[in-house]
Amino acid sequence: MLLNRIWIGMFFIAMFTALMKLIFWQDTAIFQTMINSLFDAAKNGFEISLYLTGALCLWMGFMKIGEEGGAIGKLSKVVSPLFSKIFPEVPKDHPAVGSMMMNISANMLGLDNAATPMGLKAMKELQTLNPNPAVATNAQIMFIVLNASGLTIIPVTILALRAAKGSVSPSEVFLPILIATFFATLAGLIYVSIRQKINLFNKVILAYVGTLTVFIVGLMLFLIKNPGSIEVVSSVGSNLILFGVITLFIGLGVRAKINVYETFIEGAKGGFDVAISIVPYLVAMLVAIAVFRSCGALDAIMQAIKALLIFLGVATTSFVDALPVLFMKPFSGSGARALMIESWDTFGIDSFVGKLAATFQGSTETTFYVIAIYFGSVKVKNTRYAAIGGIIADVVGGLTAIFISYLFYANV
Repeated sequence: MLLNRIWIGMFFIAMFTALMKLIFWQDTAIFQTMINSLFDAAKNGFEISLYLTGALCLWMGFMKIGEEGGAIGKLSKVVSPLFSKIFPEVPKDHPAVGSMMMNISANMLGLDNAATPMGLKAMKELQTLNPNPAVATNAQIMFIVLNASGLTIIPVTILALRAAKGSVSPSEVFLPILIATFFATLAGLIYVSIRQKINLFNKVILAYVGTLTVFIVGLMLFLIKNPGSIEVVSSVGSNLILFGVITLFIGLGVRAKINVYETFIEGAKGGFDVAISIVPYLVAMLVAIAVFRSCGALDAIMQAIKALLIFLGVATTSFVDALPVLFMKPFSGSGARALMIESWDTFGIDSFVGKLAATFQGSTETTFYVIAIYFGSVKVKNTRYAAIGGIIADVVGGLTAIFISYLFYANV
C-alpha cells in the first residue's frame, strides 16, 4: 500500500539525514531532537483526538437528529440523481448518500470540524455495503478522493488567520483558492471516473457539474464587482448556514415528534466510539511527519528543488519558499498550517510567498490524513488507488495555485 511505503520511507529518510548530520556536521543533538519530536507528536495526536471526540459527539448527535427527523432523506433526494451516477454501487435511498452530501457541503464551506464527523459517518455507512471489509469499494474510493480534493468555496479558517495576523486585505486569497480547489476536485473526479469506467458525459453529471461551474464563476464575478461583500460571505455566511442547518434539523425532529435530546445522545455515543478507534492511526501519521520535519529532511528537499530549478533555467523560483506548505498539506493540516504561519513570519503575510502559502493551504487537502482516518475508522487495509487519486488532485491543485498566484500576486 502506498501509504505504508511513504510512512516507512519517512523514517528511513529521517534516519539517513540524521546520520549525515552527525557524521559530517557533528550535530550531536539531532537524535535527541528527533526523539523529542516523536513524543511531542504522540502527545499532540492524543490531544487532537480528545478535541475530535467532542466534535464527533456534537456533529454525529445532530446528524442523528437530522436522520430521524427526515432531513437526510430530503437531502438525499436532491443529490440522488448525481450520486446514482458517480456512486452506482450505493442505493439511492441509502443513508450514506445524505452523510456524504453533508460532508462535501461542509468541506465546501471550509468547515473542517463539521466535515470530519459527517465523513466518518458516511464511511461507516458505506462499509455496510462492502462485501470484503478489508478492501476499499469503488464508492469508498470515489468518496475519499472527492473529500481529499478539498473543494472549498469559503476558506473560513485561512481568512480568519490572515485577519488575525494583521493582513491589509485578508480576503485577497479568496478567489485564487476557489479556482485552485475547483480544478483539484475536477481532476480527482475525472481520474476516479476513468478508473471506475463512469461516463462523465452523462447528461445528469454534466448538468450538476455544469451548474456548479456556473455557480462558482457567477460567485467570482459578483465578488470581483463587489469586493466589499467578500468579508461578509466569508465571516458570516458560512457560519450562518451551518447554524441554520442545525436549527432545521432540530425543527424537523420536533415536527416528526421524536425525542430530540435522547436522539442526540444516541448519535453522540456513536461519535465517541469512532473517536477511540481513530487514535492509533492519528498518532502513527503525526509521529512520522514530526520526525521527518525535525531531522531537517524537509529543508534539504526545498534547497535541492530550488537548485534544480535554477539549473534548468527557470526564470523565477520565488514560489519554492512556499512549497513546504504544499508538501506538508497531504500529510497534516496542522503541520501545513504551522508552515504557512512560519512563512508569514519570515517573508511577510502580504508578500508573494505569504499569499501563495495561504493559497496552497486552501487549494489542497490532507490526503493521507483523510485516508488514514477514514479508512482506519472502518478498518479497511487495502485502499487500492485512493491515494493516487488524492495525489493527482493535490498536484493539480498545487500547480493551479502557482499559476493563479502569479496572475493575482505578481505585482507584490
